[in-house]
Amino acid sequence: MYGYEEWLGFQRIAGEEFGRRVHGVTDWSAPTPDDEWDVRALVVHVTEEQQWVPPLLDGRSLRQAKLMLEPLGDDLVVAWDTHQERASRAWRSHDERQHVQLSYDTVTALHYLREQVADVAIHTWDLARAIGDDETLDEALVAAVWTVFEPQRETLEASGLYASPVAIDDSAPLQTRLLALTGRDPR
Repeated sequence: MYGYEEWLGFQRIAGEEFGRRVHGVTDWSAPTPDDEWDVRALVVHVTEEQQWVPPLLDGRSLRQAKLMLEPLGDDLVVAWDTHQERASRAWRSHDERQHVQLSYDTVTALHYLREQVADVAIHTWDLARAIGDDETLDEALVAAVWTVFEPQRETLEASGLYASPVAIDDSAPLQTRLLALTGRDPR
């Protein structure tokens, strides 16, 4: 439905939205919608995911990429800005058909980009909720991420990556349905 160039645009939007919230953090130990993470752990997770992008797109194996990862340090705002920019440059400099080795399969760069954008978008809402910021996500971004998650409706919970879907009315706004599908209750 969406091509690589459009997903690059969504990657930029998702990165800006998450980054804006990272820059607004005042309590790094605040709880998040995920009971296992506080704000620091959430930001570390999303930032570390960005660290993986350049080496994996450069064709490195998971093992090789892991050896290249740098410790994030104490300033997570600087770490986010640095690794988000590096990931953005890497996405723009690679072809969508290129193959990328992930932990569960070898996929195209387009598949990996869609997965990364979806992850950052959902965690943007998590971070916004945790810090008491505006929880509204970009409408076009939500629509794009819906195309990633909705076809996986039956397998998301089984993947272990997301909590059980929250029952929500089909007439709810798309962002609400998207969050509910990933086990979040925005009500």
